[in-house]
Amino acid sequence: MRRWLSVLLPFAASFAMSSAHAQASPVQLYAAGSLRDALTELTGQFEAQTGQTVGLTFGASGLLRARIEKGEAAQVFASADMDHPQRLAQAGGWTTPSVFALNQMCVLAAPSVAASPDMLLATMLQPGIRVGTSTPKADPSGDYAWELFRRAEVLQPGAYALLDAKALKLTGGADSPRPPPGRSTYAWIMGEGKADVFVTYCTNAVAARQDMPSLTIIGVPPELQVAARYGVAARQGDAAAAQLVQYILSPPAQAVLKHYGFGQP
Repeated sequence: MRRWLSVLLPFAASFAMSSAHAQASPVQLYAAGSLRDALTELTGQFEAQTGQTVGLTFGASGLLRARIEKGEAAQVFASADMDHPQRLAQAGGWTTPSVFALNQMCVLAAPSVAASPDMLLATMLQPGIRVGTSTPKADPSGDYAWELFRRAEVLQPGAYALLDAKALKLTGGADSPRPPPGRSTYAWIMGEGKADVFVTYCTNAVAARQDMPSLTIIGVPPELQVAARYGVAARQGDAAAAQLVQYILSPPAQAVLKHYGFGQP
């Protein structure tokens, strides 16, 4: 009996120290801003089930990747595209990203704008309509908006040049203005009258309309639609980070993402 105790007690002490260390050292999750509500709930469930705490940092995926490349201590990176986590993996030290969520593009319209999906392109091309977007390269939402513009060119030659010239990059940049606490970025921008329509993720559009019910959400027709694939990656050799990634890919976490409007891969 004494011999077994001499074996078990050090193990128990080691486990307790490991558990305490895990709770004292949150896994640092850097994630796209469009995931804020979903991942806040999802990681709360993860913490309750595992005892492992999670530190959350949200922002534009391209800007987050740049911060990670400069040495910030992210352990898990959940991006609104696959390109940014793939670039980390290619540079070394990060796992190959997995697709964990899908999104689509929608267009928010101010109360003064009358539009429908079949008239969306014509509305956006009107000279007096200000088109808001996020910032390409810094934020995948901006990249997806420009892909939508390229698809518009196929339907109507000359559309890309017009949209490229008139688009206002209002969010997602390093110097983009921040909304007041608790406000949807997109509802705030539209409420401030900075754009007449705004091209963004459908999940963002729904959240914006909850904040500002007078806004209209215009569905993007299939010929213009761009699918957004969200990728997640972890630091190589980091067990806690790998555990969090596995949870994000699990059915309970996928149910949370679905609740917030994301599609399943």
